Amino acid sequence: MSTVLIEIRRATSRDATDVAEAHDEAWRMAYQGIIPGTELEKLINRRGPAWWESAIRKGSRIALLQFGDKIAGYANYGRNRARSLYYDGEIYELYLRPEFQGLGFGRRLFTAARRDLVQLDEVLDRVGAVGKRERGGILSRARRQSGGAVVGEIRHARARQSRLRLEQLKKLD
Repeated sequence: MSTVLIEIRRATSRDATDVAEAHDEAWRMAYQGIIPGTELEKLINRRGPAWWESAIRKGSRIALLQFGDKIAGYANYGRNRARSLYYDGEIYELYLRPEFQGLGFGRRLFTAARRDLVQLDEVLDRVGAVGKRERGGILSRARRQSGGAVVGEIRHARARQSRLRLEQLKKLD
């Protein structure tokens, strides 16, 4: 009997090749037949090891799901890019290699990225960076059962709350 360690951790520049491979496999599976072949190749090739190494070196927040010695997937997240929204944090992308999909790993990766965004928001509050932020709060999700359906909550870290159904979130894992 063997034991495999499953870990979620921040990416380092040494992980660039593995992240590029996970990105390649996940994109091929997700977009083949949707994006024409030559365009898909161009999009995948733009995100090679050099691109990932540069992004990691520049401070991009990338959480990795490591299954034994293999990078099973990643989540890329950080500051909100849509100025019209009042949230500071955003999960830009979350991809898993095809063989790791449907096993609950996407949900774990999502939760870890969200937790890191909330901690970042709290640190900014403690160091007095609130005045530098245009919007307050972090996108958050809380699972609940309501009439058998999975329900989530998007909430502003301070006050605003709204509800939505998260059946689509199940597709992440």
